[in-house]
Amino acid sequence: MPKKTKDVQYYEGVGRRKTAVARVRLYITKRDKTATVGDKKINQGEFLVNDKPIDKIFSSKYEQKQYLRPLELTDNVGRFSISVKLMGGGKNSQLEAVVHGLSRALSLVDKDTYRPILKKEGSLTRDSRARERRSVGTGGKARRAKQSPKR
Repeated sequence: MPKKTKDVQYYEGVGRRKTAVARVRLYITKRDKTATVGDKKINQGEFLVNDKPIDKIFSSKYEQKQYLRPLELTDNVGRFSISVKLMGGGKNSQLEAVVHGLSRALSLVDKDTYRPILKKEGSLTRDSRARERRSVGTGGKARRAKQSPKR
C-alpha cells in the first residue's frame, strides 16, 4: 500500500551503509507523467538526489550501473519519479545506501514478484560494517597499541 501525502502517492525505503543514510521515495506519476515533490515537479523516470539530478552526484559509469541495478533487475527503469535524501558518509557508502534504499522501496511495490529477485541479488541485506571506534589508551587509533619502553 503506497503512502499518501496531499494526493501524492509514493513508496519509501531507507537505505543505510556505514554512516550514510538514504531516504528513497518512488513516486507514482499522474496522467501528465509528473509528480510533485514539495514545490518541485519531477517527470516520470527522473532521479533526484538532494534536489539535484543524480548524474551530478554520481557521474561515473560504474556508479550509474550500481544505482540502476535494482531497477533493471525488476524491469522498472523509467516507471517512477525517484527522489532521494542523502545524509552522512562518503561517496561510496552513499551510493550503497541509495541502492539499499531503492531495493527496499521496490520490494514494497510488489512483494511477491520483486522481493525474491532483490533478495537473491543481495541488495536487501544491510551491510552493517562500520568504522571501529577509537579505544582509550591506544595512541589515537582503534587497534594500535601504545609503544612499549625501549630499554
